[in-house]
Amino acid sequence: MRLRWISFGIALLLSTTAAILFTSVARASDPNDAPPPAQIENQVCLGCHSNRNLTMKLPSGETLSLFTDQAAFNASAHGRQGQRCTACHTNLTGYPHPPVTARDVRDFSIQMYAICRQCHDKVYQQSIDSIHAKDIAAGNRNAAICTDCHTAHYAGKPSEPRSRIPQTCQKCHSTIYNQYRESVHGAALLDQSNPDVPTCVDCHGVHNIGDPTTAAFRLKSPEICAKCHTDKARMRKYNISTNVMNTYVADFHGSTIELFEKQAPNQPTNKAVCYDCHGVHDIRQINDPKSTVIKENLLKTCQQCHPDATASFPASWTSHFDASPTKYPAVYYVNLFYTIFIPVIIGGMLGFVALDFARRLLNRFQKSGDA
Repeated sequence: MRLRWISFGIALLLSTTAAILFTSVARASDPNDAPPPAQIENQVCLGCHSNRNLTMKLPSGETLSLFTDQAAFNASAHGRQGQRCTACHTNLTGYPHPPVTARDVRDFSIQMYAICRQCHDKVYQQSIDSIHAKDIAAGNRNAAICTDCHTAHYAGKPSEPRSRIPQTCQKCHSTIYNQYRESVHGAALLDQSNPDVPTCVDCHGVHNIGDPTTAAFRLKSPEICAKCHTDKARMRKYNISTNVMNTYVADFHGSTIELFEKQAPNQPTNKAVCYDCHGVHDIRQINDPKSTVIKENLLKTCQQCHPDATASFPASWTSHFDASPTKYPAVYYVNLFYTIFIPVIIGGMLGFVALDFARRLLNRFQKSGDA
């Protein structure tokens, strides 16, 4: 073991000497051709850490890899910015390095990830209130930290390609990913690279991910769905009605949910929200045989909240009541009748009152003139 560290020390010394000599020669010949200081420093570090076999045994018996792929780092967001190794590893000022106090590999990652705050404080502050950070604070070491999603040395743009977002979440949430992959949203993204469908972060947030099991999240969920499904330009591409939110809020379920959200946002309610009927991560097209809202499956869906529902129960449900002359014509023409009838009646009454008032004033003036 001692021989290995001596070898590393010699390699580091030689690398440092070579880097200094190279820098001196380059500056003497042409200062404009000299490599940037960060590159020189990183080359010194990589004199050892480019060795794939460089590892460390931790007290748990696990092996911690100390290897960094130079090409991958240079292609990363930090590498392209010319970031120094010591910008993150601030405790390393020479060799030998300070001893590692981590018990195991996960402990090492948890100790190190707070370094990201030095440059990304705003994002770090957002993450403090996330469900991941709360789980870490509660002792759940498996909850996600910065480097689980972005990696330690190879951070890139997390949304390029966009399919990378759910694939990143898959590391911890593989079961949910498999459901999403088969859904109408996931299939469109992963198979067709469709930019219009939601990914994990569109519904759950990025760094400020909340707890989706709370009453507050449940009450707010229709608004999350509405972000896309009330977007006229987006829905027009797929011939999908944007009236779903209005029709949902107009019925008993939606009216109650809206009332709870305003008056008691943390109180649970058993009234249906979008995902109770359509599914959560496994949403299907409404004409898919596996869809939970297709006629053949609708009774089972209703029975989740209405266990006594019979076969005739779903027949009274007219989707989102998006009536037209060809779809639910009776509802459409009744609505049209009242849309015309009510303004005419109220307008006629107001007109009658106004004319009567004018007539009375005119009669009074006429009597005053005769006197």
